[in-house]
Amino acid sequence: MLTDTLIIGSGIAGATAALRLAQDSQRPITLLTRANDPEESNSRWAQGGIVGKGLDDTTSELIEDVLHAGAGLCYPPAVELLAEEGPRLLAQILIDFAGVEFDRDKGGNFIFGMEGAHSHRRILHVGDATGWAIMAALHRKIAETPNIQVLTEHTAVDLITFPHHARDPLAVYQPPTCHGAYVFNQSTGEVEPILARATILATGGLGQIFLNTTNPAGARGDGLAMAYRAGARVINAEYIQFHPTALHMPGSTKFLISEAVRGEGGILLTPDGKPFMEKYDAQWKDLAPRDVVSRAIYWEMIANGYPHVLLDIASRRPAEYLRERFPQIYAGCKAQGIDITQQPIPVVPAAHYFCGGVMVDLWGRTSLPGLYATGEVTCSGVHGANRLASTSLLEGLVWGDRAARHIREHPPARVPEADAIPAWDVSRSAFEADPALIQGDLQNIRNLMWHYVGLVRSEYRLKRAVRELRHLWYEIEDFYRKTRLTDGLIGLRNAIQAALVVAMAAQRNQTSRGAHYRDDAG
Repeated sequence: MLTDTLIIGSGIAGATAALRLAQDSQRPITLLTRANDPEESNSRWAQGGIVGKGLDDTTSELIEDVLHAGAGLCYPPAVELLAEEGPRLLAQILIDFAGVEFDRDKGGNFIFGMEGAHSHRRILHVGDATGWAIMAALHRKIAETPNIQVLTEHTAVDLITFPHHARDPLAVYQPPTCHGAYVFNQSTGEVEPILARATILATGGLGQIFLNTTNPAGARGDGLAMAYRAGARVINAEYIQFHPTALHMPGSTKFLISEAVRGEGGILLTPDGKPFMEKYDAQWKDLAPRDVVSRAIYWEMIANGYPHVLLDIASRRPAEYLRERFPQIYAGCKAQGIDITQQPIPVVPAAHYFCGGVMVDLWGRTSLPGLYATGEVTCSGVHGANRLASTSLLEGLVWGDRAARHIREHPPARVPEADAIPAWDVSRSAFEADPALIQGDLQNIRNLMWHYVGLVRSEYRLKRAVRELRHLWYEIEDFYRKTRLTDGLIGLRNAIQAALVVAMAAQRNQTSRGAHYRDDAG
């Protein structure tokens, strides 16, 4: 298959890039996702909202808040770009073009929410299902755009790079470039090369490499692993943000209790009803940055043997208000036997957001020519060592737009001829994928990452994690090369690669900062 631009991932970053590319031309754009529903992504599950510009807000104050949360590791030009372009693009793309109906008061004015480490009410939301509303609106527009081809149930296996995948041996003397991807068709079981002038990675995060996460099943680190194997530069991979408040429930994927609950007055309590955040952050208390709150909960649980702590909003807000403001949270908790209007919510920290990733510049360009990246798979420098709440959707919007603009204004070189690359080699794939082995290996990865590369790290834990992950990597890579592909096998291979990248980065960095907390730091 030949296409002008291949976009891997259909969340807010990928969808925005596709629509912006399609607006001014008839260039063929291919948007693919491993899910059977193109709206399914990390973006869809964003509850809290998206950063806008509050009534008494300023660009400089938003910049200051992002920098404060990032613990000294944010890239100032990227933060300034987000703060300056973000609110304009939010209005232009999401409200005016896509028609997202953010919550308004009876007078028709936007209702701005408050979240942790923000100095103003500036969060636009659609109840507590903001991501769902945004993705539904963007994909309605995509469905109306004839030059965007959406491929569901297609899993990217590896990026096509020259000289690595070039048939011509003399290509080794040329600089590395990306020309698309090998893609696994889940329906046929075949691997199809898709050649493209430009490729955009928009694959989201990697929360599923941890035992407890708020991320959906597809967040396996696919994009990070593919980019790493292709030789793209990866930075800040040690900075994994853990969300303080995920519902304490069975299973690895935890139901997220939005930070907006604390923004609306919710307070954290020990199981015996005592508030505890003041002793960890006297200024911000329950609205401290996420890394501070997550570690506070962790330490309370470890020191006292608590299985969880409590988040109390029932005593702070009327029942009718809670049902209207947080309908998804109310229903999700109710399904687990918890009425948030009558009782506190049992919560635990869970892996939530990847602050590092494939390094990109202010236009979404990676270090590999022909390859762009947007959204959570990237490290643009906005989030530094710890992301400020509700900036992730805005970053995907801004960099999705900028990558599209750069591709439009600087068209990459022509796409290679189809016979310039080899077909996918299946000659050594002698075995059928064993789901039990895949699930067992994935569970090993999750356990290792949770216990040794989790909220609190040390040299001994990290050394052990890297050693055991390396052994698993060799076993999984050997298994992968001898086995017929499935989406699960591809995900396992990417998960072990992503886990090893994160663990090695954490071991190298001996400075405790933000979401990378080492209890053995000097």
